[in-house]
Amino acid sequence: MASMPAFEAPGPGLRTRALLEIHLAVFLFGFPGLFGKWLSISPFLIVLGRVFFAALALALALAVRRQPFRITPGRDMAFLFLCGLVLAVHWTMFFRSVQVSTVAVGLLSYSSFPVFTAFLEPLASKERWDPWSLLFALVSLAGVVLIVPRFDAGNAVFQGVLWGLGAGLTFSFLAVLNRRLVQKHSSLTVAFYQDLYATAWLLPALVVLPFRPGVRTLGLLALLGVAGTAAAHALFIKGMRHVSARTASILSALEPVYGIALAWVFLKESPSPRTLAGGGLILAAALVVTAMARRPS
Repeated sequence: MASMPAFEAPGPGLRTRALLEIHLAVFLFGFPGLFGKWLSISPFLIVLGRVFFAALALALALAVRRQPFRITPGRDMAFLFLCGLVLAVHWTMFFRSVQVSTVAVGLLSYSSFPVFTAFLEPLASKERWDPWSLLFALVSLAGVVLIVPRFDAGNAVFQGVLWGLGAGLTFSFLAVLNRRLVQKHSSLTVAFYQDLYATAWLLPALVVLPFRPGVRTLGLLALLGVAGTAAAHALFIKGMRHVSARTASILSALEPVYGIALAWVFLKESPSPRTLAGGGLILAAALVVTAMARRPS
């Protein structure tokens, strides 16, 4: 497969299409939080099922499109192996956050990731770091503090926020890593190998944890893997060919909006005013940080 050209400013048509792809991906990413409540199994097993079915769907898509599976140079394969680990950790932390608290707490605390990205991406791409990012990081931190009713290790919301922040940090790492990979490789190929390697990292969970899934559990895991992962993951990575990780982050701020609405419809889960207020600060900080990152240097 020929290498993709280095990133350059796209034309209006390409940029619009990329933004729409990311919007659709974010909408699909709004659904998985519900599966954390629907599936009463370990987060490790949820993620294992998710990435296993996602890898199968992406392999089928690559075969149908007759796209090569080969990755060159070989060091990029090692890079994808690392991304698979980060992806597995990210999703495991997210589902743990949802299970110990609520969909709203998990999504809103995880949504702090654009602030992490604002610090990480300049380091990775050797861009100028914007000192305003520190101010909005503090705003985001204030939102997190507002969500937590009390800082007690036994408090479910506190636990959920900590797991959610971990999910946000690992996702920001993944966004920065993907930014490099999609310049050279097909988005489907990148998504396939990341899900495949995440599966490999999580396989030991089958030895440690009891797992006798019924038809309903397997069906939910397949739906989560194909629609909420394979399609969403590929669309998100594909859209990042023509937008930066920070621009993609600002669009991803809509994920908790979709997710909370879906949780209200399907789970009858209503977030508290305190959670909404804290989440508003987190989302506002994420939006402003990413909008500032889009300004010309």
